[in-house]
Amino acid sequence: MFNLSKLSPTITNMIRFDHSHVMVTFHQYEKDKPVRVKKALADTICDALEIHATLEEEIFYPVMRERDSGEPFIHKAEPEHDEMRRLIAELRRTRGDDPRHDKLVMELMRDVMHHVADEETTLLPHAEAKLSKEALSELGAQMNKRRLQLVGPKAGKLAKEHAVGFGGSTAAVAVGLLGAVFAAKAFGPKKTWKSNPA
Repeated sequence: MFNLSKLSPTITNMIRFDHSHVMVTFHQYEKDKPVRVKKALADTICDALEIHATLEEEIFYPVMRERDSGEPFIHKAEPEHDEMRRLIAELRRTRGDDPRHDKLVMELMRDVMHHVADEETTLLPHAEAKLSKEALSELGAQMNKRRLQLVGPKAGKLAKEHAVGFGGSTAAVAVGLLGAVFAAKAFGPKKTWKSNPA
């Protein structure tokens, strides 16, 4: 019998997938789109970032701190998350037709891009060098489980934001497809292998 950690993507690949999801969503955001669509895209970005930051802070960063507290990025990652949360709170209080809304989205994404670049060029390769594939997959399974707990109460809201924000675009189909493959891999039923009697 296989356990979930053997089917789970590694935590580092899951983090990269989250980064890609936020970037694809941001690339749909255009100043001349309808206010309702811009607000839905901004909300999708905010929800994804909040969930992602919580997962990293609860599961990934503590392990990396324990393995190598000298890694400089570990010490600045959470303060960067806090700044993103501050911008997210301000963005949520701002109406979609307020000119500040576009500026706040751009400011948030500048911070996100800087954070993602540091994480993907420094911390993720460092984790892959320090931890075994099995350990990375086990952490990925833990992240999957916690993600379900965080997403569960928001599932309807997230689906609605995604539908309004992407409106059937090709990118939405790609993200949906990747999400479905990811979910099937990560959350599918456990397989039981039985040997054939001789």
